[in-house]
Amino acid sequence: MADRFRITLGQMNPTVGDLAGNAALAREVWEAGKTAGADLVALPEMFITGYNAQDLVMKPAFQLDVARHVDRLAQDCADGPTLAIGAPWVEGTRLYNAYLILKGGKIVSQVLKHHLPNETVFDEVRIFDAGPLGGPYSVGNSRVGSPICEDAWHEDVAETLAETGAEFLLVPNGSPYYRGKFDTRLNHMVARVIETELPLIYLNMVGGQDDQVFDGASFGLNPGGNLAVQLPVFDEAVAHVDLERGPQGWRIVEGEKAHHPDAWEQDYRVMVQALRDYCRKTGFGKVLLGLSGGVDSALVAAIAVDALGAQNVRCVMLPSEYTSAESLEDAEAVAKALGCHYDYVPITEGRAAIEQTLAPLFEGRGADLTEENIQSRLRGLLLMAMSNKFGEMLLTTGNKSEVAVGYATIYGDMAGGYNPIKDLYKTRVFETCRWRNKTHRDWMKGPQGEVITPRVIDKPPSAELRADQKDSDSLPDYPELDRLLEILVDRNGSIEDCVAAGSDVETARKIEHLIYISEYKRFQSAPGARLTKGAFWLDRRYPIVNRWRDRG
Repeated sequence: MADRFRITLGQMNPTVGDLAGNAALAREVWEAGKTAGADLVALPEMFITGYNAQDLVMKPAFQLDVARHVDRLAQDCADGPTLAIGAPWVEGTRLYNAYLILKGGKIVSQVLKHHLPNETVFDEVRIFDAGPLGGPYSVGNSRVGSPICEDAWHEDVAETLAETGAEFLLVPNGSPYYRGKFDTRLNHMVARVIETELPLIYLNMVGGQDDQVFDGASFGLNPGGNLAVQLPVFDEAVAHVDLERGPQGWRIVEGEKAHHPDAWEQDYRVMVQALRDYCRKTGFGKVLLGLSGGVDSALVAAIAVDALGAQNVRCVMLPSEYTSAESLEDAEAVAKALGCHYDYVPITEGRAAIEQTLAPLFEGRGADLTEENIQSRLRGLLLMAMSNKFGEMLLTTGNKSEVAVGYATIYGDMAGGYNPIKDLYKTRVFETCRWRNKTHRDWMKGPQGEVITPRVIDKPPSAELRADQKDSDSLPDYPELDRLLEILVDRNGSIEDCVAAGSDVETARKIEHLIYISEYKRFQSAPGARLTKGAFWLDRRYPIVNRWRDRG
């Protein structure tokens, strides 16, 4: 009886809908496994389609195309190790989230996901049918149990696999990042290992898909919950993991244990990776953004340069008479420090022409928010014109605090195709800028050193749409605002919770009201990198028309 078993793990970056490209990645990993003498080559959950493919997997023509690619992949990988790969799979009238085991040119086993997640960004109950509790599959002379992602967060699937003869667990995942997610995963997997007394290998994909970034961080645990192997976060990796059989069964051989950076670095990496993959997978090679001299656009510029390289980023200053000399200097300094293209496009004449056109209609009415929003919408028009002319995707630059309370102009500064800081509160924007100024990593394409002028970070935030305007004129100071938003949005808390945390009840009610009446703006807003479980996209789905308010 063989006393050693090798699994080649493909912690790879698939693209949703690119069946041929994803199959080619799977073949590359399989070839690496074959060369390394692997018994089993494993890819993550739903790898052939990319994840999260949402309603695309319900399209019959897509399902047939998936089956064709899986069959071709099985034939291509007939002579060598067993290949395990995630795919949507049709049996009769039912559609399953499946893990397919390919050997000898055909599908020899199927694992069907039993527990379908129906929270945050997941909507699998609506899409898939639940599979039955099943047993392990055979690879050589070993029996492998594969709870698919959510199945490993519940006791019953792993328990059934152990009772029916599984000798170790291989868990394929499509598990996206949120701050602190790794510890949550690890705790659940340690529980499964302790309950079953079996080794467990957790395999996750990497890469960005719309708002989500899959962070990899695959790992292996031995009985007792001891960490034996840990792969890097966010990086693609092909890793050969060995198990040895002893008197007490299989044990994972101690291997690489990659260091995981802190939450500040992981958040920044997510924002960079999300934008990089969004552009690569949609076909945009270049981006542009309005660079105002403020902290938000400066951070987005840094993220864009780190994601795509300075040569692929255009920064545009669009000043009005309310734009301060400091903002002009600061915007140019940031663009110069980052090394990206910088354009100067004043809006004064265009704004005057628009106001003159509207003057007969507005006669007798004083200036108000209308005139402020004309500036913002004119900037949006000009930036979109440049986007069209140069083929560069426009980035929008609103932070989560502004997005939450609607402190942004729809069809104005909200115009754009992607928002890297959409899930980053203003207080974290400041700290992230300071972090980037003193930190550089090899995955960043931008320069080292101070890329965001300290004055940009330290000066009072202002939209500069009227004389002497400050954000604090309309909103609580950002530390207080963000504290309220974290309770009301991220924790889904109440006014009573806000008061218990030390906030004034009327201020809390005002902010809750602003959140609700801004829903229509967010419904039309650009996607952005998800950093928390309270992100404005699929995590939080509220009606646009909503008259309810918390009277606590």
